[in-house]
Amino acid sequence: MSFVADRIGIMAAMPEELQALIDSMPDAEVVRRAGRDFWIGHLQGRAVVAVLSRIGKVAAALTTTLLVAEFGVCAVIFTGVAGGLGAAVRVGDVVVADALMQHDMDASPLFPKYELPGQGITRLHPERSLTRRVRDRVAEVLDVSSLAAGGALSQVHLDALGLHAPRVHMGLIVSGDQFVSSAADCDTLRHHLPDVLAVEMEGAAVAQVCHDFEVPYVILRTISDRADDTAHVDFPRFISTVASRYSQAMVLGLLDRHADQHGGDVFGAA
Repeated sequence: MSFVADRIGIMAAMPEELQALIDSMPDAEVVRRAGRDFWIGHLQGRAVVAVLSRIGKVAAALTTTLLVAEFGVCAVIFTGVAGGLGAAVRVGDVVVADALMQHDMDASPLFPKYELPGQGITRLHPERSLTRRVRDRVAEVLDVSSLAAGGALSQVHLDALGLHAPRVHMGLIVSGDQFVSSAADCDTLRHHLPDVLAVEMEGAAVAQVCHDFEVPYVILRTISDRADDTAHVDFPRFISTVASRYSQAMVLGLLDRHADQHGGDVFGAA
């Protein structure tokens, strides 16, 4: 395996999110591997490979491995939706992961609960300076001015869904092979992991593969619900009118070489 200079892997959790990105790739060509369609082309003038992650940790891990080993990407961006757990995290907000862990990893008593067997760690951390650059860029992309008339996201009508302008958070996202939707399960997660902000089913697996391959990665999650059913939104409408457009705007913003005052995208490419 050899990395392809300047090529970024982009994983989307929902078909609508992937399609929004493909629609922004003027030269997209599809290559099929392991039953998955990988779209090769360019975004913001940068070489990319875009693919649907599929649901669950194993599926996401395999997809990530193919991106790195088969297509030689030098970094990975994952964008998708998640359930909110942090007290300050609202539907429509975005969480940038600075730590990820598998909340259903438990090999005790051989290893401590949550620890990755053989690695001696429970949490995986994206590179700190990269994560901060991502948070700052996402905050710029989702600024209220972009949602106003004439802005890049002016067609996202949050008021129609009863949502507020998005806030960008940075913190712990947990993953597991279960759909967390009950108040009891949420309370359990918050009890054991008081700093958790969001829960989903893929991010920690993506992080583990990237960690092992020593590939930089970014995990972005738009909050689609509160995971405990305390906030209700028309989910299909939210995905098509909010989450997919946020994903498109955030990924394009992260790859924009002209948005940074230093003349490069968040990965440092000029």
